[in-house]
Amino acid sequence: MDYPQTPNPISNWAEEDRPREKMLHIGRQNLSNAELIAILLGSGSRNKSAVDLSKEILQANNNSLYELGKCSVADLTKFNGMGPAKAITLLAAMELGRRRKAETIQKKPVIKSAKDAHQVLAPYLTDLPHEEFWLLCLNRANHVTKALRISEGGMTGTVADPKKIFLKALEMQAASIIIAHNHPSGNTTPSEADLKITKKIKEGGQLLDLPILDHLIITDHTYLSFADEGLL
Repeated sequence: MDYPQTPNPISNWAEEDRPREKMLHIGRQNLSNAELIAILLGSGSRNKSAVDLSKEILQANNNSLYELGKCSVADLTKFNGMGPAKAITLLAAMELGRRRKAETIQKKPVIKSAKDAHQVLAPYLTDLPHEEFWLLCLNRANHVTKALRISEGGMTGTVADPKKIFLKALEMQAASIIIAHNHPSGNTTPSEADLKITKKIKEGGQLLDLPILDHLIITDHTYLSFADEGLL
């Protein structure tokens, strides 16, 4: 008769093999993704260590932190040994990583192309299950002075109110603006509504002497520039 294999808990491992001790002695950069996640989880289940549980979660997400960052609490609690508390801890760490990347906006980068604008906006608009509409305010030297979320909606759309866009831009004393929204579907093709709102905002900007330099549609892997495509 075969008996179930007894897991080897981390507490029984040699000290140099335990994730926390390894980080202390050899540095965080030398730990695997699974070991770093195991530190966040703290424990595994009756049948697997925290590291084994972390490996299982990573494998289910193609060993991609990018894919893992798109998981919900419900997705993570499907794994044996992952309760809501562990799932929330892991997702909080992923969100902190996303926000850390987004903080590069504080350096006030200069926008010379759609690519520059995408680099600023991508941290805000990727990994989202819903659409959001954002505004970049620029000064006369094309330095970003503020990135603002204007609205958020569902999987297939969000409302962009031109009045709110111009109110925020004028409050920030912007010399010009760039607008952007994401398509969670991954399709960068602008909808009829996208084209109409862009035209409306462009016309409003002309009346206010507040030019719109571009409108970006951003997905998790790429983007479309209305200016580059001659749609502005």
